[in-house]
Amino acid sequence: MRTYAFETVDVFTQTRFGGNQLAVFTDARGLSDAEMQSLAAEMNYSETTFVLPPDDPADTARVRIFTRSHEMPFAGHPNVGTAFVLARHGRDRDGLLRFEEIAGLVEVKVARDASGEVTGATIAAPQPLSTGIELPAEAIAAAAGLAPADVVVANHKPVRASVGVHFVLAEVTAEALGRATPDLSHFRVVRNAHPGLEGRFSLFVYARDGANIRARMFAPIGGTWEDPATGSASATVAALLLSLDGGDHAAFTLTQGVEMGRPSLLQLTAQRSADGIRATVGGSCVPVFQGEALL
Repeated sequence: MRTYAFETVDVFTQTRFGGNQLAVFTDARGLSDAEMQSLAAEMNYSETTFVLPPDDPADTARVRIFTRSHEMPFAGHPNVGTAFVLARHGRDRDGLLRFEEIAGLVEVKVARDASGEVTGATIAAPQPLSTGIELPAEAIAAAAGLAPADVVVANHKPVRASVGVHFVLAEVTAEALGRATPDLSHFRVVRNAHPGLEGRFSLFVYARDGANIRARMFAPIGGTWEDPATGSASATVAALLLSLDGGDHAAFTLTQGVEMGRPSLLQLTAQRSADGIRATVGGSCVPVFQGEALL
């Protein structure tokens, strides 16, 4: 029998049982792709990570990220949480880690308190902002269980965008955000009606008040009815808002997970660079469980 150690953490929170849950298998050597996928399904978190030796010895690790149903090229809270776990094991170099992922290299800065204890991390998204198809407000409203008037289109139409993994971003009114309820049948209708979604449809709805953002994320087709903290989507929103507002740099505070009873706090930045608009996302983490998987 083979044993594989794992740790779980709550990400984007300073309070245990808040934020977004993550399981980290700290040494995944010997696991097949199918076993990783099965373990992620068994953990039943929105994502589970598997740490492997890097291809380039200058990097910290190769990190693979699995949802309950498929592998992700990049994701926010899995990187923050994995960095937190590995830094607590002394795997960082002067407070920095570098993760090789499908979407590219993810650079991470570790956060510590005055005593030197690891408290969280900030990651740089691996790709600059890219935008794709726009979607009808009526279709997005139906998928989110809202009325078309609840979707705000004055700043941008619902749009597919990415800084490493794709989401549909839609601004909604502050009042509508709390009553949004995903409708699986309409999610499937939108996915099937728009080939530009490439068969996947994750919806990030947000309401903005200056530099403060409240958000929710629904991906029921992929098995995540609602996500308490979505770092990759949050970073994408930060980059998109900078592209719309103008300027060279912006910082935002985003709250998510309130409606789920798992409040999460994400710190975001976006900045213009030579290759486009780049974004970061960071926050605190709390350790929860340690254990072993038996295979």
